[in-house]
Amino acid sequence: MRLLYDLGIFLYGALLRLLAPFHAKAKLWVDGRKDIFKHIEQTVEPNQKYIWFHFASLGEFEQGRSVMEQIKQHYPSEKIIVTFFSPSGYEIRKNTPLADHVFYLPEDTASNARRLLDLIQPKFAVFTKYEYWYHYFRELRKRKIRLLMISAIFREEQLFFKNYGGFYRSILKDVSFFFTQNTESVNMLKWIGITNAGLAGDTRFDRVVELPRQHRDIPAVQQFVGHHPTLVAGSTWPADEELLHALLAKHADWKVVIAPHEIHAEHIQQLKRLFPDALLYSAFSSYTTTQIVEASVLLIDNIGMLSSLYHYGRIAYIGGGFGAGIHNTLEAATYGMPVIFGPKYEKFQEAVDLIELGAGFSISTAQELEDVFHALQDSGKVRIASDAAKRYVQQRSGATQIVMKYITTEKLLG
Repeated sequence: MRLLYDLGIFLYGALLRLLAPFHAKAKLWVDGRKDIFKHIEQTVEPNQKYIWFHFASLGEFEQGRSVMEQIKQHYPSEKIIVTFFSPSGYEIRKNTPLADHVFYLPEDTASNARRLLDLIQPKFAVFTKYEYWYHYFRELRKRKIRLLMISAIFREEQLFFKNYGGFYRSILKDVSFFFTQNTESVNMLKWIGITNAGLAGDTRFDRVVELPRQHRDIPAVQQFVGHHPTLVAGSTWPADEELLHALLAKHADWKVVIAPHEIHAEHIQQLKRLFPDALLYSAFSSYTTTQIVEASVLLIDNIGMLSSLYHYGRIAYIGGGFGAGIHNTLEAATYGMPVIFGPKYEKFQEAVDLIELGAGFSISTAQELEDVFHALQDSGKVRIASDAAKRYVQQRSGATQIVMKYITTEKLLG
């Protein structure tokens, strides 16, 4: 099975290299790893031991963020290295002040794992949610370096729990401790003989619970919204945007702020064709007062604003539910916003919870979106949903302190 795993890693990298000339994300993935070890060697301080955080992408970074903040606050002399697998995480957070260095993760081979650990000499490593890499995990274990999985979550259909999943279960055995999002995950690990796990919750809650107090004012958005009821659509994809177009045609009294997941020129032009009268945030200062008042849609064509944009909305639509899976619902829920999203949400515990609480709503068609949106026009219903969303976030904070208590008790720092 290991040979198949290594072959899969090789073929995945080879495919991306073939696609790189034609695909922007593939090009970033490939270019970011060119001479990666030379870059790391020239960047890190010799003989310095680092705390290593690895994230698949941007969402996982948010899960590790609160732990990094606590380490920076309580152990300011410690050095942190962050690695990303995906360009969408690296390109946005490559200059984060929480890390001393940020790199792409070299491909998971035995030689790469040895070489990276030789360079960064981790005191311990922190991975998030479901990033499991055989060679990196095995090398950490060989060197007796603690490996923590935070915000871990497991589902029955994963390979770990299949009769033929022995190789993948062996990867789990290299983890020093699992901090899980729910009790079910702890029990599933016990079912396959792994007992070094405990319920902590999702560390993202500790980050998002502070957002309403820390949001930054955005005068252009405030001017656009005025006194109109506003729908904020975050991390949308074309399938989401088509539904929003159909919805807006029936609710001209509403304003819509759209922050798409992809902001490259081609997608922005696609959105402009779908919403011909939409305003662009980057060009906002050039619009007249009349244009601003009459416009129904504001397109956010930059990054880093979404967590503050929700402050201006009454209802949130979260994109991604017609693709690989929905994006971050918690950033909207913490503001007390009902959240609407597409059908692919089952892998996201917070989305399941929000639906059960009456604060989240999954839709599959334009008519279903219209029905949910119409129901939320009722002030009583929207208030109940809003209160449930806010309370859900507030009651689930605290995972970071559980992780930090472990780090302190086990004397991993200091």
